[in-house]
Amino acid sequence: MSLQKNSATVRCFAKLTQFAAWLQHLTPKLTPPPFRLIQIGSAFWQSRALHVAVRLDIASVLGDEALAADVIAARVSAQADAIYRLLRMLAAIGVFTEVSPRVFRNNALSAHLRENHPKSVRAMILLHNSIEMSRPWYEQLEQGVRSGEVPFEMAHRHELYAYMDAHAEFDRLFANAMDSVEALAGDSFATDFAWERFDRLIDVGGSKGSKALAILKRHPHLTAIVFDRAQVVQTAASDGTGKAAPDLLSRLSYQAGDLLDTVPAAKDDKDIYLLSAVLHGMDDQECIRVLRNLGAASAGTGARVALIEMVVPEANADFASAAFDMQMFTNTRGRERTLLEWQRLFGQSGWALEEQIGLRSIGKMLVLSRR
Repeated sequence: MSLQKNSATVRCFAKLTQFAAWLQHLTPKLTPPPFRLIQIGSAFWQSRALHVAVRLDIASVLGDEALAADVIAARVSAQADAIYRLLRMLAAIGVFTEVSPRVFRNNALSAHLRENHPKSVRAMILLHNSIEMSRPWYEQLEQGVRSGEVPFEMAHRHELYAYMDAHAEFDRLFANAMDSVEALAGDSFATDFAWERFDRLIDVGGSKGSKALAILKRHPHLTAIVFDRAQVVQTAASDGTGKAAPDLLSRLSYQAGDLLDTVPAAKDDKDIYLLSAVLHGMDDQECIRVLRNLGAASAGTGARVALIEMVVPEANADFASAAFDMQMFTNTRGRERTLLEWQRLFGQSGWALEEQIGLRSIGKMLVLSRR
């Protein structure tokens, strides 16, 4: 029996996504090539301007008001004319709205930059534009392309997770950004899969547990273990207590460890492991190691594994999957994979792809069972 739910809605979402991609391809075709190349070459102007607005927390300062640029500047301790020019540029690309000369308010786009917005992507913008994540792109990308080495490691002399272990503030920013992924990808992971057929979720690499909590909220019979690095687990429980009801938290526990060494053991076929956007940050050998650890921890139980990952087309990849793949290249030894590449990893680690679950999201859920 299929584990897919809401199949008609998921198919409709896929069609709309394809149409949106077609529209995105249409605009560049109507733009003169030299001008289009200049747009691409200067796209970082937009990301840096947005980053400054987020650093100053202008969206939160505006709240539900319309404020003059000089008032905004006073509230964020900045120069008035510079704030006006920054917001004028951002309003020109649809972030904020200029309601009258030099007066701005939030709109549907900028509202998601407010810290208190339930689908805020503020932490993700701060992460992607941080010094730690920017230096590899600006300083080492060309050398990485020439040599095949990881630009992040060349820039920082550490691989990503070792760097986070040694830099607590960046580690917290990374964890907060991962918690905001739901705002980007939606909650279809909790609604488009038949979680009711399981009793316990083991969320491997689950950060602070936001995905596990979203699933538990919709399925009152479930319990969950969130398994992640010690630094994440140490702060996860206290961070989560203010965001979830006590009855939810009573069904959630945290366990620290390294998924490259071991993972929590499954008890029976009512257990399911969830790894959301974990393996794309690893090279093939590390993926096989983790998958084999999952196999050892679930041996003889019939427990399944659910991977939430992108599945890249074999040819003519969409921009989102191709761009995320370059982010993986720049900062990790991982990659976004095609279905054939995923199946090759499964075959080498004793798993088989049981079902590919469509989601109303940019990713897929790959359900694995033991061969």
